[in-house]
Amino acid sequence: MTFLALGIGLVFLVAGGELLVRGAVALAARFGVSPLLIGLTVVGFGTSTPELVTSIQAALAGSPGIAVGNVVGSNIANILLILGVSAVLLPVIVSPAAFRRDGLALIAATIAVVILSQLGTLSRPVGLALIGGLIAYITLAYLGERTRTETAAPLPNMGDEPAQPGVLLSIVLAVGGIALTVWGASLLVGAAVALAERWGVSDAIIGLTIVAVGTSLPELVTSIMAALRRQGDLAFGNVVGSNIYNLLGILGTTALVKPIAMPDSIAAFDVWVMLAVTVALGWVAVTGWKITRGEGALLLAGYAGYLAFLVQGAV
Repeated sequence: MTFLALGIGLVFLVAGGELLVRGAVALAARFGVSPLLIGLTVVGFGTSTPELVTSIQAALAGSPGIAVGNVVGSNIANILLILGVSAVLLPVIVSPAAFRRDGLALIAATIAVVILSQLGTLSRPVGLALIGGLIAYITLAYLGERTRTETAAPLPNMGDEPAQPGVLLSIVLAVGGIALTVWGASLLVGAAVALAERWGVSDAIIGLTIVAVGTSLPELVTSIMAALRRQGDLAFGNVVGSNIYNLLGILGTTALVKPIAMPDSIAAFDVWVMLAVTVALGWVAVTGWKITRGEGALLLAGYAGYLAFLVQGAV
């Protein structure tokens, strides 16, 4: 039953996030909000909803390892696993202009979180500061690109529908998406805690692996579809944008709702792995302004090594 709850929770998270994005984008379009602003806010937050709700649920349930491990593990998986798979399928093109803004913003946010993690607790003032950083990033991105046709965060593929849903249907989609996401997160966190107790491992390990990969499924599917459609550049923007939201928005909001005790194991090791892979991402991105298939294979090998280390340490 535990594995069934885990699977149902993951399905509800992905489906809920998809419904929320569809409904919210349609509402924003109906009310004349610019595509750029939709991409930076509605879509950015919508695709990060599984991580957000899961981390808040875990914090309220007294499982800081899952709350923090979800974010740290998702960022590591996004770079090593998701970008690795995308690059193996099709070399990922990197826009120099986008990297100078979004890539450097991700590196700065990662360094800030690593420093804050050494404090032992992510307090409400820290959460407020992280959210302030996200607002500043969105504002600068909007002001810097409002005259361009290319948005900082790509809109999701809404299919081939001739028109957007009506206002009532859009509201139903958004509310239903929120409800599914909350329900799915509750099932996922409960099952993850039960598995950690059954296997005798810390909730941090579960958060860094099963929960982190599960809540990153929307990004994984989006990046693979972008690669298969020969739009590898979208995969890079998807991962970088998601990681920025994870660090600033999700950790910030979770700490604001309930201060998080930083697990010692994550503060001592995993946040440094996150920093290292983020710097590595910057390095492979600027070498030729694309991530090659060979570099993608190295990223995947790095993720396999990281998982092997976690599993070995948990045994």
